[in-house]
Amino acid sequence: MTRAAFLTHLAFAAGLFGLSVALTRLMLHQVRIMDMPNQRSSHQSPTPKSGGISLVCTFLVGAAVIFFVGEETRIREDYFIGFVFSAVLVAGISLYDDITRRSFPAKLGTQLLAVFLVLAFGIVVDQLTFPYFKIVALGWWGYPLSFLWIIGLTNAYNFMDGLDGLAGGVAVIVSAFFCAITFSQGSNFVYITCYALLAGALGFLVYNFPPARIFMGDVGSAFLGFAFAVLAIIAARYDRSHTSFLVMPLLLFNFVYDAFFTFIRRLLRGERVLEGHRTHLYQLLNRTGWSHRAVSLFHYGVCVLQGIAAIWMVNIIGGQRMLVFLPFLAFQVIYTIVVIRRAREAKLL
Repeated sequence: MTRAAFLTHLAFAAGLFGLSVALTRLMLHQVRIMDMPNQRSSHQSPTPKSGGISLVCTFLVGAAVIFFVGEETRIREDYFIGFVFSAVLVAGISLYDDITRRSFPAKLGTQLLAVFLVLAFGIVVDQLTFPYFKIVALGWWGYPLSFLWIIGLTNAYNFMDGLDGLAGGVAVIVSAFFCAITFSQGSNFVYITCYALLAGALGFLVYNFPPARIFMGDVGSAFLGFAFAVLAIIAARYDRSHTSFLVMPLLLFNFVYDAFFTFIRRLLRGERVLEGHRTHLYQLLNRTGWSHRAVSLFHYGVCVLQGIAAIWMVNIIGGQRMLVFLPFLAFQVIYTIVVIRRAREAKLL
């Protein structure tokens, strides 16, 4: 990239950040979609939850510029349209949910439509590498794997949006690392989309960092989870970078682990896993005395370490990349033991 092109991209990203700040401020003062406190809430007073709209709008501006101006930066048109349309569909459905407060099964049903749409446009993981094996072609197994990955991360990110600054700050860090990694590998589409997401999340975080004045709501958290999940597939298969699919699971490993562990723990305990609760690990850490800011900063630190490991991982050949997950898995197991013990001592479980 030439110096002039770099400065153009930097100016564009700065403009998107300014747009996100302005839109978030507008959502804060003009759009009164409120999050009313209940027994599962981590806040005490009614708070606007329309901030995610600014994330989506910033993304759409970035996507429009890519489509109409950045001819060299686009992926194939059907993949581009499938990604953008389905992401907006998830955001629209989630905004409707924020307003009407529908049940989780109803939300899940409409999310499935967006995932099937992505698969119908051909955005599918078709190969993986495993330790001590060569590249494994997934064939038709790529469809259920892609389905589980997208629907799983969409909801995992949604579940992890429960404390001030947590989901927004993690989005900034993940977008920044994925942008840098894909750019270093020759990306022409994913890195621009990532800095649009980065600018949107950073502008939102201005008003969401603890103590938060506005929340992103489902319209923001479900949209981010969906966008990250699909971008991981696009980067691996359809972008010039051909970045390893494993990068995004590593960047978001702390979120994926917390959501998956909590789901399995509640399932084994016979709890109603589709009902709201306050027993995610990050929520228990908050309820045992850590402030919103402390929990969010802790996760920021973990995400930065995962990002550094992801930079290292892409320079490893083949299936050995999966071994990079092991120290983070060990850390999460230790973290789980500590948090669960503290929660039991506080009689929260």
